[in-house]
Amino acid sequence: MKRILYYFIQFIFVISISNCKNVEPEHRTDVQEDLNPEDTVIELSNEQFEENAMTIGSLEEKSFPELVQANGLIDVPPANRAVVSATMGGYVKNTHLLIGDRVTKGQALVTIENPDFVALQQEYLEIKEQLTYLKSEYERQQILIKENISSQKSFLKAESDYKKAEATYKGLRKQLDLLKISPSDVEKGIISTTSTLNAPISGSITQVNVSLGMYVSPATPIIEIVDNDHIHLELSVFEKDIMRLHKGQEITFEIPEASSEVYTAEVYLISTSIEENRTVKVHGHLKDLEKHNFLTGMFVHATIIISDNVTMSIPSEAIVSSEGTSYLLLLESKKEEVYNFKPVKVEISAVYNGYTSIKNANDFPADSKFLTKGAFTLMGE
Repeated sequence: MKRILYYFIQFIFVISISNCKNVEPEHRTDVQEDLNPEDTVIELSNEQFEENAMTIGSLEEKSFPELVQANGLIDVPPANRAVVSATMGGYVKNTHLLIGDRVTKGQALVTIENPDFVALQQEYLEIKEQLTYLKSEYERQQILIKENISSQKSFLKAESDYKKAEATYKGLRKQLDLLKISPSDVEKGIISTTSTLNAPISGSITQVNVSLGMYVSPATPIIEIVDNDHIHLELSVFEKDIMRLHKGQEITFEIPEASSEVYTAEVYLISTSIEENRTVKVHGHLKDLEKHNFLTGMFVHATIIISDNVTMSIPSEAIVSSEGTSYLLLLESKKEEVYNFKPVKVEISAVYNGYTSIKNANDFPADSKFLTKGAFTLMGE
């Protein structure tokens, strides 16, 4: 049997030659109509089919989710991040911590030395001794005023002096507590020139901003601690997409700079305010957190899955586009060692994960077969 292989490119070539000839426009139209790709039949031998590693398949159901793209960071809640600073200024006397060290809540971090600590303890001792006398005088005046022996003026002065001293005593005692200096030790005559700063939370050291001998003021951030046990995604979603988001939607994300692996999370909170760059913050909870070594500050590229639609599809490489029109090669018949394919026009709606959704899938019988690999070899060159 005479075998003829019609390639679509041959028809494009004929059209090009026709356009170069000096013929009437209506003749060119007739030629183009005669060379409609859908009127073409491509014959392919079994040998050619196998040499080009071609494959045949059917339309199949695939999931085509509606997606929203977003960028963001891996972060922690404010309660899991702490910056340690001094209550009063001083010179760093001792610190042994490095970035990456793990600390527990209450652990000593830095020791600060300042002569003013001595003056504060001295003032505390003095006011405590005065308080004993002033309290006694106040109680004596109470008795005298009841018996009309003392004047109202003397009673009010005693009361004022006592309450003023009591307020000063309590304030100084609170300052000593903040400096981690024991008021009980001070009352025993144990005076300290140093104050110890303790970890307010458990976590890992992410910043150390001081060195031995350095003076730090109350505004100086000395050490930063981050607790990575509750890390989350902090995403920025454009304003146009925010109305389609709701709690519980699945998130897939990648960390481009660290790994090619795809991780999962879910939408947990959506901000109710819009940022200056017209984005909205979306808080996502990570899944399988214990299996991964995420670090705060990592940049992520995320995809939020809005909905999941199942449609008929075909591998994307089966589709060939020509002049804005998409085609599939439909297997019309297979006789002996010859395949007969016919280009058919298709409408595509979405592309996802290597597959393309076919809008007009109902135009073809359920048992239709298509060339799923190698179509570009026949039509795309």
